[in-house]
Amino acid sequence: MDKLEGMHPLRKKGQEHWRPIVAAQARSGQSAAAFCRERGLWPSSFFRWKRILEGAKPVPGFVEVELGATAAGEAGAEAKPGGVTVEVRGGRRLRVERGFDAELLRQVLRVLEAEA
Repeated sequence: MDKLEGMHPLRKKGQEHWRPIVAAQARSGQSAAAFCRERGLWPSSFFRWKRILEGAKPVPGFVEVELGATAAGEAGAEAKPGGVTVEVRGGRRLRVERGFDAELLRQVLRVLEAEA
């Protein structure tokens, strides 16, 4: 039985549209962000359909983080109250101190997530 048989017509049409696009990105050697930018695609739509086609669960909007002061001497860092370390995909860590620029952080996270 065809996997698309019995599927809602719009979802079937979406899969038929996005399957070759997702495959082309995988073959291109480009990051998903660069691929989408070059072709005028919305990255959010691309990633949504990529997840659907791969059968993966959606990535949560928020993930659990541990808050606390960095231990003094750990990797040469000093204990600083009020900061937080954010770990994103690929094990990358980003230390954010009080007074950070929230919009800049959003931009940095978008770039890091697109490259992961």
